[in-house]
Amino acid sequence: MEGYCVKCKAKKEIKAPKAIIMKNGKPATSGTCKTCGTKMFRIGKA
Repeated sequence: MEGYCVKCKAKKEIKAPKAIIMKNGKPATSGTCKTCGTKMFRIGKA
């Protein structure tokens, strides 16, 4: 799965993606950037 890394300022592959449910009940995916290790977050189904 791909997401936007704020630190790298580019779309990158999400390392160890984990499907989560936000407080409002919508699905999302969280993980880390493969390049720099910054937390990444993507809203929507995995």
